Amino acid sequence: MKNVIIYGSQYGTAKQYAKELAKKLGFELKMYKDTEGIDDYNTIIYIGALYAGGVLGMKKTFRKLLNSNNKKIIIATIGLADPSNKQNTDSIKNGMKKQLSAEVYSNAHIFHLRGGIDYSKLNLKHKTMMHLLYKKAVNLPDEAKTAEDKLMIETYNKQVSFIDYKSLEPIIQSI
Repeated sequence: MKNVIIYGSQYGTAKQYAKELAKKLGFELKMYKDTEGIDDYNTIIYIGALYAGGVLGMKKTFRKLLNSNNKKIIIATIGLADPSNKQNTDSIKNGMKKQLSAEVYSNAHIFHLRGGIDYSKLNLKHKTMMHLLYKKAVNLPDEAKTAEDKLMIETYNKQVSFIDYKSLEPIIQSI
């Protein structure tokens, strides 16, 4: 029985979760760019960072899966948004549906974990994007600001980590 954890990480948070989970489960660990065929695996766990409504590397990875029958597919998204907020997770799932085949999406067990951000490490494109989001949040009337907007304002241009390895337990239990 072959099992793998594949991750898509730009700044390292998804990779940290993937490494920790691989250590706990004894699964093979690969970056999505280094993954060829994945049909040989019985259990496929994909851990990917959220960027602009998509999960980094997920579409590319699961496009390589020819047959998802009889496979355990687990997908964990990593982002700043609070996964206990249903509006956030619904939005993430809608984005995922656009990246995955209906077969893979319907077979997948989906989890959402919180990541982190270090503004000093962002590339120019991501810094610009975050600055625009910050400006938008700051300019909202106070009564229109969501918890996510307030968090964005509070943490802008700082290093923040919401990494919690205990949040991997539901994934481990699902296996």
